[in-house]
Amino acid sequence: MDLGGGVVTPGVVESSRVLPRLKLPESLAGRSVLDIGAWDGFYSFEAARRGADRVLATDSYSWDGRGWGSKDSFELARSVLGFEQRVDDLTIDGMDISSSMLGGTFDVVLHLGVLYHLRDPISALERAAAVCDDLLVLETETALNLLPYEAARFYSGSDLNGDGSNWYQYNLRALRGMLREFGFSSIDVVYRHPRSRRLARAALEKKAGRSFRVAMRSARVVIHARR
Repeated sequence: MDLGGGVVTPGVVESSRVLPRLKLPESLAGRSVLDIGAWDGFYSFEAARRGADRVLATDSYSWDGRGWGSKDSFELARSVLGFEQRVDDLTIDGMDISSSMLGGTFDVVLHLGVLYHLRDPISALERAAAVCDDLLVLETETALNLLPYEAARFYSGSDLNGDGSNWYQYNLRALRGMLREFGFSSIDVVYRHPRSRRLARAALEKKAGRSFRVAMRSARVVIHARR
C-alpha cells in the first residue's frame, strides 16, 4: 500500500496490480460501499478515493488476532491517508452480517478474496447478497470449470496455496447458480486468470513442494453480480 512520501508497505499482495481486474466503477459518487474482509483497507480507501458517500470496512479474522496482522495496520493506513472521516469500520464476522448489524444496506458490496476461506461459504455469500442493493463484486478462487455441472472442491490441510485457512473452490457454474438464487439477474465474469498467469503460479507452487496440477487447474475470477 502506498502511504505517500515514498513509503510503500511490503505486504504479501500487490493490491495496486490487482485493482484493475476488479473493474470497479470509475466514480462511486453518491454510492454506499461495504467492504467485507477489508484486512488493511486498500479497497475501502479506493472506494473513498472514487467518491463514495459512505464506506464501511468490516473484518474479524484479520482484526482480532486470528489471521494476518491486526487492526492496527488498518487504522494506521486510514490515519496516514486521511480517511478517518470517510471510511468507517466495524469488527464483525462475515457470518453475522445483516442490515440490522450494519445499519442498513449498501449500493456496492465488495467480497474480495474471502469466499474460499470460509467453512460455510454459501451462507456467507447469501448474507452478503442480502445487504447489497445493486452491485456485488466477488473475487475468488475457482476450480473444476471444465465440468458441465455445478461443483465444488474441498481442501483439507494446506493443499490450496499452502494455506490452512483455504477450504473450498467452486466452479463458475456453481457461483452463477448461487448468485441467481440470491436474487441477482445479471452475472458477468469480468476477469479470469489467463493461462500464462496460472502457469506462473503453478510453477511457484511446485517450487514450494506443492501440487503443480492443483494450481494449474485453479483460476481466480472476478464476477460482477447486479440486481
